[in-house]
Amino acid sequence: MKMHYIKTLAKWVKKDIIFLVISVISLSIVSYLLTVVPLFYQHAYDKIIIEDPEKEVRLPEYIVWFINKGDKPLEKLLYLGVALVIIQLVRALCMLIASFSNARLSENTAYKLRYNLYNHIQNLPYSYHTHAETGDLIQRSTSDVDTIRGFIGNQLPEVFRIIFLFFFVVVQMFRINITLTIIALVVVPIIFSFALIFFNRIQKVFTKADEAEAKMTTCLQENLTGIRVVKAFAREKYEIEHFEQKNRNYTNLSQKIIDGLAFYWSSSDVICLMLIAIIITVGAYFTLKGTISIGELVAFSGYVNFVLWPIRQLARVIVDFGKSTVALKRIDEILNEKDEYIENGKLMPEIKGNISFNHVSFTFADSNLATLKDITFDIKQGETVAIIGKTGSGKSTLAHLLVRLYDYTSGSIKIDGVELKDIDKHWIRKHIGMILQEPFLYSKTIYENIGITLDQPQAELIYNAAKMASVHDDIVKFDKGYDTLIGERGVTLSGGQRQRVAIARMLVSNLPIVIFDDSLSAVDTETDLAIRNALAKAKNMTKIIITHRIATAMASDKIIVLDDGKILEMGTHDELIRNNKTYKRIYDIQTAIEREFDLERGE
Repeated sequence: MKMHYIKTLAKWVKKDIIFLVISVISLSIVSYLLTVVPLFYQHAYDKIIIEDPEKEVRLPEYIVWFINKGDKPLEKLLYLGVALVIIQLVRALCMLIASFSNARLSENTAYKLRYNLYNHIQNLPYSYHTHAETGDLIQRSTSDVDTIRGFIGNQLPEVFRIIFLFFFVVVQMFRINITLTIIALVVVPIIFSFALIFFNRIQKVFTKADEAEAKMTTCLQENLTGIRVVKAFAREKYEIEHFEQKNRNYTNLSQKIIDGLAFYWSSSDVICLMLIAIIITVGAYFTLKGTISIGELVAFSGYVNFVLWPIRQLARVIVDFGKSTVALKRIDEILNEKDEYIENGKLMPEIKGNISFNHVSFTFADSNLATLKDITFDIKQGETVAIIGKTGSGKSTLAHLLVRLYDYTSGSIKIDGVELKDIDKHWIRKHIGMILQEPFLYSKTIYENIGITLDQPQAELIYNAAKMASVHDDIVKFDKGYDTLIGERGVTLSGGQRQRVAIARMLVSNLPIVIFDDSLSAVDTETDLAIRNALAKAKNMTKIIITHRIATAMASDKIIVLDDGKILEMGTHDELIRNNKTYKRIYDIQTAIEREFDLERGE
């Protein structure tokens, strides 16, 4: 399982592998030079201060040659200091190169991850987004990507550094004393095994903490999005308590991780310090016996630190790898979701506005009951068709089939004689406009919101679209007119104004087919009539109006009455009234309510 994540990580890193290669080479030089540093201290004590001719010269020959340029011990110490400074400067330069390469590698990988993830989310089917939690998607696209970026930038190079350092240090330690080296290496598998056990136990907590953070983010996102509803119903206390529960759960899991890490670091510290004490004690004994010199003991003590602390640090690498595997898993879950454009048509025919439904049925993937059943009707170019029915009758689903947000289960839908499934999804959505009951407006100016579908917004087109949507007069009354900034999701506008701005945004493109999915519900009857009159002038535009309001439907060329996913009646207003069935009953109820309302107002 872990191998799968390593391969996945390698897939994202491979395009920038050159930066990893540069980093590895630089870190190998850094590790080697670091192991040379303790030899300076040994050489200074044994060969310059004590001047013991029997002691082996362990420094590289080119450094010894440079040090021996000095004739007297003090001069040799001076040259030794200069050589040490040069070595440290070279090491610092290599560290700089490695850090730069790591940064480029991690940031490039994070960029590609974010881009591909965002791009894939855009291409996921509508059905996925109806079930996905926005806060969870945000966290996977930000926090999880950042976790992977941190591992690649910080811990992945650390793995190579530890390997190189361990190899070079062990070689130097064996050159000094085999017995002390074996004693030092005994603890390495103990620390490493301890790290693996700790990792396996804490990985599940990482997963739970990540999921808890996602739930907390979702709670926060939903609350801020619906803050007006919260305030309208005085639900602040409930929402605070709800968030507190999510916050507390995440905090408890994070604290559990911190407690586990604290236990690991303190325990490994005790093991490492005990080993250092043993090494120094045994080393001192060997020094008294003359087996090793004081200079060699000092150098060996430095090497012990170079072995123990990196191996101990390996646990942090393992822990961060654990976090990264959780993040990769969560990102993979999205990337493995089926792209809706995998099943896509290739045709891009001219769209005029003729629509034909022939025995169309549709069933949601998670349901056994058909939402639409044997739907058959025709719409000619330029016609206005109203679809009415009670909530849940399948009106919106029918509209979603037309723009291929869903694909029909059986039957046939043809647009101007071409099978809908054979038409490219992007193409059909560019030619069919759809306005929802709850339109989404961006936090931009009204002008930008209306013209957002145009490559090059033109004032005249935007003004004309606003006039057709009966919102122009409202806009010009604002202090800044069309330059008025709309708050997030259009909160600074009334419900009717939001709907009309959304209608204008759709009309500005002059599309051959437009669908109003109950998007006139928030406007008054007079404005509704004005919009429909303006639309009637667009003779070549096919209009589909989904509504509950008989007054909106009655002027249509054709009215379709849906119930439980089936067509109950179809015809003009006059024809359906004469049929004296469902439509007539709805008409009588609504007109009776309107008369009663008029009487109450004294009209």
